[in-house]
Amino acid sequence: MHITQHSTSLATALQCPNCGRLYNIGDVQSYATCCNQPLFTRYRLDQPLHQVVDINCHTIWRYNRLLPVFEEQNIVSLGEGGTPLYTLSALSHQHEVNIQLKDESVNPTGSFKARGISVAISKAKELGIKHCIIPTAGNAGGALSAYCAKAGMKATVVMPRHTPLTLQTECRMYGAELILVDGLISDCGRRAQQLVAQTGGFDMSTLKEPYRLEGKKTMGYEIAEQLHWLLPDVIIYPTGGGTGLIGMWKAFTEMKQLGWLTGKLPRMVVVQSANCDPVVQLFRQGAIPTDFSATPSIAYGLAVPTPFAKDLMMDVLQQSNGTALTVTETEITIGMRNIASTEGLLLSPEGSATYMAMQHLIADGWIQEGENVLLFNTGSWYKYRS
Repeated sequence: MHITQHSTSLATALQCPNCGRLYNIGDVQSYATCCNQPLFTRYRLDQPLHQVVDINCHTIWRYNRLLPVFEEQNIVSLGEGGTPLYTLSALSHQHEVNIQLKDESVNPTGSFKARGISVAISKAKELGIKHCIIPTAGNAGGALSAYCAKAGMKATVVMPRHTPLTLQTECRMYGAELILVDGLISDCGRRAQQLVAQTGGFDMSTLKEPYRLEGKKTMGYEIAEQLHWLLPDVIIYPTGGGTGLIGMWKAFTEMKQLGWLTGKLPRMVVVQSANCDPVVQLFRQGAIPTDFSATPSIAYGLAVPTPFAKDLMMDVLQQSNGTALTVTETEITIGMRNIASTEGLLLSPEGSATYMAMQHLIADGWIQEGENVLLFNTGSWYKYRS
């Protein structure tokens, strides 16, 4: 791929976060085969603020200089990003902490997946890719289907058979090929790999390509800008594959280098379902047990039994002095009802998990009275109806 002198992006290369090996950003890349890790996009971070942020744009492409697409005509956007940050006043008073919620449910296709998929499909278009294949627990498949339709690409979505009909139907409506598999997203991943080998399609699996991470990191940029460059004490994130967790931490690191952030960074919290908690097991025991098994969760996005980026997630928790914990399926259901009846917000099961995890951390004294806590609602409650 030829990169012009007038490129919008400040990206320079792809890099293995473990050994530092560089990969050519102008070629089609998957992950760092040297260390079996996701690839990070590196940028020239010596630009003044006004040259980096497009103040006239209110989508994720506001940060186009810090995203990896070089030519503006390759951007595939449906208006993703620019999501609201709510103050949960009643619950803040009840729990004696300052609670805010980043609501990703208003993104195109109803979830935060739109951010990562917009950037990944834009870069795929720039690189000449024509067919994308994704294993998904649900929301990423809908997002890929929509953005591939916009880009004129073929989309193949591999999804668990137990996924709600709403999530299946949206993929078909967007014209994607939908393949249903018995099991969890790990089983879908194996089927997707077979399809990649058979068809030559490009694998869009979580962190098996570099650019969904770049789209997800925009959550970190938006949070910082919305909070006037003073980040909260704690960010609680519902974690399956971990792209958002890693992406936000990458964004905070980049903003430190840019000089936009001068205060302390948040303590990052991973919350998972007790039905599928490999990252919590790894955090607490130093390893995922050899007999580890997972079952489906009503929080579909949390049912990821073999996350590829588990090492990077541990790095984020260690660097941020964070923690990891589980909530039960019953707690997730209770949380959805409590927030709806108290704050007038219908949260996805994953979003509810962050609220219930916060209650545990307050009870344990890990979150102190008066601290600023940010929760995430990653998707629309309406998409989980069967």
